[in-house]
Amino acid sequence: MGDDIEHLKIHKIPPRSTSDHVFLPQADGHPATVEPVGEAYGGTGEKPSAPIDPETVKAAIVEALQTIFDPEIPVNIYELGLIYDIEVAEDGRAEVRMTLTAPACPVAGALVEEVAEKAGGVEGVSASHVELVWDPPWSPDRMTEAAKLELGMI
Repeated sequence: MGDDIEHLKIHKIPPRSTSDHVFLPQADGHPATVEPVGEAYGGTGEKPSAPIDPETVKAAIVEALQTIFDPEIPVNIYELGLIYDIEVAEDGRAEVRMTLTAPACPVAGALVEEVAEKAGGVEGVSASHVELVWDPPWSPDRMTEAAKLELGMI
């Protein structure tokens, strides 16, 4: 799966580990533990002052996510097909399901957090929750035609 996109990467970032875990330093002096990078939260927690249209807010979230670029591939994560699903409730809660091009992505945690931050910053969103999923696995078939064109794949 990861090898499918490897030849397209312009900035090769070496992975920090061979798993989908990030090592977090411990303030208490104990050895670092391994925490899975699986979700992140964003938003203010304040419900919108006026009723929202979930579809309009969803479109604004998509627009915000199109400003996030994979650090190794010069295409935004939405066009790459890394965003699997976005749901917005009438109270402004946004749920995003996303994946990565490879489980050992060295910036996994940063991308998940950035998606939560950008989605949570959209007007009408009270809180965002981003879940990192691996099923179905990502493949270049998930990319938009614009992304494939940008990368010279069509």
